[in-house]
Amino acid sequence: MKKAKMDLKLALCWQVSSFLVCLGVLLTLLRDASHPPSATNPRSRSSISPDSPPSQLTLFPSVDMGIMQERITTTRKGSITSVQAVYVPADDLTDPAPATTFAHLDATTVLSRGISELGIYPAVDPLDSKSRLLDPRVLGDDHYGTATRVQQILQEYKSLQDIIAILGMDELSEQDKLTVERARKVQRFLSQPFTVAQVFTGIQGTLVDLKDTIRSFKAIINGEADDLPEGAFYMVGDIESARQKGEKILADLEKS
Repeated sequence: MKKAKMDLKLALCWQVSSFLVCLGVLLTLLRDASHPPSATNPRSRSSISPDSPPSQLTLFPSVDMGIMQERITTTRKGSITSVQAVYVPADDLTDPAPATTFAHLDATTVLSRGISELGIYPAVDPLDSKSRLLDPRVLGDDHYGTATRVQQILQEYKSLQDIIAILGMDELSEQDKLTVERARKVQRFLSQPFTVAQVFTGIQGTLVDLKDTIRSFKAIINGEADDLPEGAFYMVGDIESARQKGEKILADLEKS
């Protein structure tokens, strides 16, 4: 086989504690990905100074993290899309490690233990998750307005949880009770029946268009589904599926 036709792959391994070596390797890989070697562009090694002092808690210094993230960019020769898995110590998003990393990312998807304990999957926290594309100039007014209203009702529900835990639902005003009911339906509607998870959940996966998703969320927060129980919104695709499931649940309750 000719050398020019060989698909070369390189596996690099290092100790977890060797952060400076790790960062040097990442910078080298990013350089090779953004500027592939050629006769007119020979390789030149990129690395971090080996005597740079590590930060506290054995984390990357923020400046070094910035150097690495800024190398993930778009050039005339191509672009690099980076998908990074970030461990959050003690679920503290203000910890120096995730906080420094999040500052460089265009979008972050935060997984929540609390949502996972509710049995809602994927266990994505819609309040802590962020995206720079959440902009009316990018999404349009309808999509952006619906997304922000969903975040608002979930935030109001979160602020009421302490009162509910101490005093119960009876101490809430009628408007707050309505907010809690709709927020819980939204929370369960955020669960998604994936086809790849069908073998585990026993629920058939569904694919829903974006416009149907937006319309369904608008129906929930506008009160069009106030007559349906919370369970109707768990692992369904759109508002029509939720209504069919809800009517079946209510019919079973009447029979019993």
